[in-house]
Amino acid sequence: MLNGKTALITGTNRGIGHAILEKFAENKANIFAHARKETPDFIEKISRLSEKYNITITPLYFDLSDTTALKEEIKNKIFKTNQKIDVLVNTAGIAHGGFFQMTPISKIKEVFDINLFAQMEIIQLIMKVMMKNQKGSIINLASVLGIDITAGSCAYGVSKAAFIAFTKTLAAEYAKYNIRINAVAPGLIDTDMAKLMEAGAKERLLNQSAMHRLGKPDEVADLVLYLASDKSSFINGQIIRVDGGKA
Repeated sequence: MLNGKTALITGTNRGIGHAILEKFAENKANIFAHARKETPDFIEKISRLSEKYNITITPLYFDLSDTTALKEEIKNKIFKTNQKIDVLVNTAGIAHGGFFQMTPISKIKEVFDINLFAQMEIIQLIMKVMMKNQKGSIINLASVLGIDITAGSCAYGVSKAAFIAFTKTLAAEYAKYNIRINAVAPGLIDTDMAKLMEAGAKERLLNQSAMHRLGKPDEVADLVLYLASDKSSFINGQIIRVDGGKA
């Protein structure tokens, strides 16, 4: 589905991001795979996928909170080598739960810096390449917690709600350049993030799903693959839930 396309995916070292990396590799995309830092395990993973599917996977390393490193890595590995980017998937982010009165404003700013402003920074850079080519697909990983705001979501949920609003704004602005922007809003997915959740909050989210189970990373990756491909050429500005339905 992605043969001949080049994608940049953030947060590919684990969880949903890694599932998307594997799905894109299987579908013959060449990939810029972002991770926070270089590790032997990550190098082994991307080398294995590259060899198995006969594609090119180029690692990018930066912390989303480090704007200078983010810009430099994209500039050096993408701009200076004159690479095209057909697909951008913004997966990386951080979770947070806590009531407002017990959450320092500095923590809320930190969550917004990573879950919203870093994503804006990446999109603004990559948009230059996409506008030059007059084509592209951007998929943002939001969350059902950005749609169904609940108590304890003053940082994470609100940052994802802002990301959803930003996605809709971009979709309206860039459709004339044949660039589509959509968001995927997963429910509770079987990742490290779910394992670290407080038991009560986890149970509450499971009860809100009509299917009463954790989603699988592959189930999110399948939708991202579709939105990245030309099969979704008339889908733009949509926020698509992957949560098993509302109970």
